[in-house]
Formats: sequence, C-alpha cells, structure tokens
Amino acid sequence: MKVGILGASGYVGGELLRLLLRHPRVEVSLATSSSRAGDFIHRVHPNLRGLTKMKFVPPDPSKITDECDLLFVSTPHGVSSSLTPQILESGVRVIDTSADFRLKDPHAYVKWYGMQHRCPELLEKAVYGLPEIHRREIRDAQLVACPGCMAAAAILALAPIVKSGKIERNRIVADFKVGSSGGGAKPTLASHHPEHYGVVRPYKPVGHRHTAEIEQELRILAGGEVSVAMSAHSVNMVRGILATCHVFLVDPLSMIDVWRIYRGFYRDEPFIRLVREARGIYRYPDPKIVVGSNYCDLGFELDDDHSRLVLLSALDNLMKGAAGTAVQDMNIMMGWPEAEGLWDTGLHPI
Repeated sequence: MKVGILGASGYVGGELLRLLLRHPRVEVSLATSSSRAGDFIHRVHPNLRGLTKMKFVPPDPSKITDECDLLFVSTPHGVSSSLTPQILESGVRVIDTSADFRLKDPHAYVKWYGMQHRCPELLEKAVYGLPEIHRREIRDAQLVACPGCMAAAAILALAPIVKSGKIERNRIVADFKVGSSGGGAKPTLASHHPEHYGVVRPYKPVGHRHTAEIEQELRILAGGEVSVAMSAHSVNMVRGILATCHVFLVDPLSMIDVWRIYRGFYRDEPFIRLVREARGIYRYPDPKIVVGSNYCDLGFELDDDHSRLVLLSALDNLMKGAAGTAVQDMNIMMGWPEAEGLWDTGLHPI
C-alpha cells in the first residue's frame, strides 16, 4: 500500500518516516514540506541517511490523492482541517496527528485553540485514535485523529480506574513532566539550550488544551461527568513524558484490587506494560526506558492514609504519543498485525 506524509519535516513527521520506511507492508510514496521542499529527507532527518533517496515535495492536495492510498497528516494545528475534506472525498483515508479532529464539540476549539473549526461536520465522523479505547471504531474509520501526547499518557493511566467507578470522578489531578521535543521542531527562547538545559519549568500550571480531550474520553468511559485538573512542566530531557495522576477512592481498595482492574482492562494489549517492582531503580514507570518504543508503561501506588491512588504513566511523546500510535492505527485499519513495524524496544542505557 502506498502511504504519504503531509508535513514530514517536523519531529513527528520524521518519526513517521523512520517507522514507515521500514514497514514491510507499505511504500512511502511522498513526503511533503512547505519549508523544505526540494531538500533530501536525510538533510532534515539525518538518522534516515541511507534508508531513502527521497526529497520533500510541496503539499499539493491533487497530487497527494493520486499518489497514496492512506495519508498521515503531521501539520501544525489548524492546517489539516483546511485540506482533509478534499482528501477524504478522493477516497484516501487519513490519520491526523494534529489536534484538528480530536474534539467532538466544535465550540471546544474556540475555547481551547482559539479558532472556529473549518469543517465541524467531520468532527463526529472522526475516530479518536487511541487503540486501547477505540480499536473497533478505528478498524472502519476513514478519518482517525491521534491523541495528544500528554492526553494519551493520562487517558491510558486513568481509563481503567475511571471506568471501574471506584474513584471520585470530580477530583482528578494529572501532573506532567515533558521532554523538549513535545514543543515541536520550531526553535523558541524556551527551547534555546542555555534556557532549557537543567530546567524543571512549569509552563502550563492550569488551562492546558489537552484537558479537553482527556475529559472527553474519560466521560465516555464513565458514562457521566469527569473533571481533570492538569499541570505541565518542561524538564531536561528531549523525549518522553511522565504523567503522575492523583485520584481519590470512594471505597478502600487493596493492591490486588488495583492489579485486577488494570490487568482486566489491558489484557492482551500489545503495548501496555504494568510496572511495579519490589526493588531496583526502575520500580515504577520511567520515560527513559520507553524512548524509541511504542510502549506505555503504567504503575501505581496506594496512599491509604489519604484514600489516594497515585497512577504513573510513561511513554515516548513522539512514539506512543504520536507517530507510533498513528502506525498502530494504520495496522488496525488495514487488518494487519497490530505490532507490525513497531517491534523496537526502548534503549538502555541512553
């Protein structure tokens, strides 16, 4: 099958290329970039030197629909919604890693993204592309909207316990530590090395836009209202997210009870690992261990004194938080083995 990547010169686009160029069932037919058209791919993504001689091409929707059967979109927020309707009309399926189709309520885009949605009629048709929650809908989807990286980490950590009904659904706190690649490839003062090195910098203590999709998806699982308070910090690493989520129990639970809830929910999931070791330095999920892989490591600890359950989630923001999940979605849509092309484990040490 021929696949294309719209917006392939960014970090997520580079990860898509790394995965798809080695995928045994696809051929990458085009990779677009507005800013780097005409450049060899390896000049922007030097890790791909020797894997392809392709050059970036300008984003021409008419050529895209002629040259691929499925399109990955990795453009800045607000771009995809102007192109996707035309692409879908041609019969090409779309997997979008931007935020343009994640939310079902068009009014939410005004609140969280400051924009009127260009094609609100597609929001209900888009499937939220988190396989562990929406695998069945993804199979038949024409348009898949991949989760935000922090949203993926939080939803995967919280989904089993929220669905169980064992916690206070209006008192959930999610705290994130995020690597610098989460800010994208465009340099800013905050990403400038002297300003970023060594930091643990709160950059969105309240009001982060990923709150909207976390609450949206957890409400579906709970069958009612769910409220999540979210804070985000930039830390001194390039890739990875650690989510620490605090929930409060309505009735006492034992560690065995929590294990049963999580094992039952994630039974047979290929990329979910439950981590809670008795000793060693990696007793709990650590983003360092999952870098480069499509795994999400989940762990937990009970605080009996305060009826609190602490949930930990670690993933690579460019993989399970973006490109890896997108390729996983493609495999599901095509009926291929779900882990095809996603066999890499994390590196250690790194």
